[in-house]
Amino acid sequence: MSSSKSLKIGIVGFGTFGQFLANTMIKQGHTLTATSRTDYSQLCLQMGIHFFRDVTALLEADMDVILLCTSISSLSEVVGSMPLTCLKRPTLFVDVLSVKEHPRNLLLRVLPEELDILCTHPMFGPVSGKNGWQNLTFMYDRVRINDEATCSKFLQIFSSEGCKMVEMSCEEHDRAAAKSQFITHTIGRTLAEMDIEPTPIDTKGFQALVQLKEPVMGCSFDLYSGLFVHNRFARQELENLEHALHKVKEMLVQRMDEGQNSKRTES
Repeated sequence: MSSSKSLKIGIVGFGTFGQFLANTMIKQGHTLTATSRTDYSQLCLQMGIHFFRDVTALLEADMDVILLCTSISSLSEVVGSMPLTCLKRPTLFVDVLSVKEHPRNLLLRVLPEELDILCTHPMFGPVSGKNGWQNLTFMYDRVRINDEATCSKFLQIFSSEGCKMVEMSCEEHDRAAAKSQFITHTIGRTLAEMDIEPTPIDTKGFQALVQLKEPVMGCSFDLYSGLFVHNRFARQELENLEHALHKVKEMLVQRMDEGQNSKRTES
């Protein structure tokens, strides 16, 4: 990548997902710095990333982009503690959280007008994206963009890897994610609570359920609870699921009662 297309990106929160994104960004030729509550200085040294123990130093390092890779639950605390006056120029703030209205509202409330906001959600992770990002979905919402050039360069990180780029509002995302991502996690965790395990006579359908459970349980409960607490559409979907299960149970009980009544009539 030529220097005209490279970005200086500061990653706030260098956990598993931040590291996952960083690997591809480095390959593309971008200059990365990072900060995190955990000391990742040795890992960053191996990756060619400058690690700051203090977020103030990262903000003073003159970044084009501040990439927020924190957990859903800690975002408010992390952003609220940032000394934004340390920024040397207008900067693009990007989040990659699995909910979107929450970071959008927070960033609009906290960040001054001159700071740009791009809300995104890569619909993949270290497992699904381990062999590349081709045809994997990347959702984004240009919440507040003054510097189109920097925003376009950042989005190109994903489009150049072959991602399916989907522009939609944060509200649309959360409404859809409550029906898809949240329900998927809920079903997976429910199966885990039932101690669902493979058997010697598994059908393909049951194998699919087991395969659903494993990656879901690989995600933290902090992430799962964030999908519920910070997505205003999730509660209704949980109620819809409970109602659907109750309705199915009623249909089964009704059929059982009909069978018993039929036997009494025959006798």
